[in-house]
Amino acid sequence: MGTEMEDEIKRWTARRKSALVMEVLQGKRTLAEASRSYDLPPSEIETWIDEAKRGMENALRTNPLDIREHYEKQIKQLQEAYGEAMLELRARKKLQPLLGEDEK
Repeated sequence: MGTEMEDEIKRWTARRKSALVMEVLQGKRTLAEASRSYDLPPSEIETWIDEAKRGMENALRTNPLDIREHYEKQIKQLQEAYGEAMLELRARKKLQPLLGEDEK
């Protein structure tokens, strides 16, 4: 990143984030060093690294998913899980009187 990034950074653009992530992934700088140098919480840099890895995985797919398609797929999975949990909850509430269990 050199002197360009050593100056105070007011806004972390995608380009700056990716440069920092690459330095950490390539071992040129540790997470702790990057955190101290740029006064960032390590958890924020770790989040950027995780996002970069997910993006890289998608980019290397035979048929990469569009970002919107990716998030819509995740939302659909979460909605299905929520629906299943609600059905289970309703079933348990209906079964409580039959099993002689007290409602809590």
